[in-house]
Amino acid sequence: MTHDTPAGAGPRRREVVSTDSVFGAPCWVSLTSRDLQATQDFYAAVLGWRWRGAELGEHFRIALADGVPVAGIAAVASMWQMAVAWTPYFAVPDADVAVSRVRERGGTAAVGPLSFPPGRAALLADRDGATFGIWQGELVTNWEAWRQAAPTFVRLHTRDAFDAAIFYGEILDWASGLPGCCEVEYEGGEVVLRSRGDIVARIDSGAVEAAPDPEVRPHWQIHFSVADVAGCARAAEKHGGSVLREDETEAILRDADGAQFTVTSRGSR
Repeated sequence: MTHDTPAGAGPRRREVVSTDSVFGAPCWVSLTSRDLQATQDFYAAVLGWRWRGAELGEHFRIALADGVPVAGIAAVASMWQMAVAWTPYFAVPDADVAVSRVRERGGTAAVGPLSFPPGRAALLADRDGATFGIWQGELVTNWEAWRQAAPTFVRLHTRDAFDAAIFYGEILDWASGLPGCCEVEYEGGEVVLRSRGDIVARIDSGAVEAAPDPEVRPHWQIHFSVADVAGCARAAEKHGGSVLREDETEAILRDADGAQFTVTSRGSR
């Protein structure tokens, strides 16, 4: 997480939004990698991101799209023996409460809660093994701009969407009726999560009424909004990545380090 004004930007009033007023929704995405420079080069070529340092130290960088912080990179996979992967972070008003709820419901806490001023974070897994994070504290500066510039949405691929929605709903106070909570709908066999009217997450488990598929490896997939899906796919191949699936509106890519992500045409949710 970062909360600084992007480098080169002029002075402006700092609008602080915290997880006390906005919670349950994805609020940040972070990539754990092995090679910081190679990761920066790949995503600069594929997504056009620029980079700046992070408050957490030399192993961390912040990705900027049109001057807006959109994602974090942590080159700690080898040092901390962590998987190379993209992870979504969800806003919570109390990290300790959220971690307790995860454990009570059969999930696991891998890291934290740890203090990362001006907030606290934890890395968790649901009871099917899908990894996600939580964040308590101030959100990125100009958070509404992040919502527009960053991921189109995040999607959980799992074995039982309804069961997963109950798990996350109880952890993150979805559809709780509390002011600022996320709303949950069921559309076309998927669970759809909305925050302030915007679709911010989907949960799916395959064909409607199909039995849970034991072959599915539950995971959160990050979707980045782009103007040219095919161009991103070709750039990924050129810079050491690969294309797992591609059509006119979406491509599932793997970066040079092995982390999987999706690029989606702008306007598609």
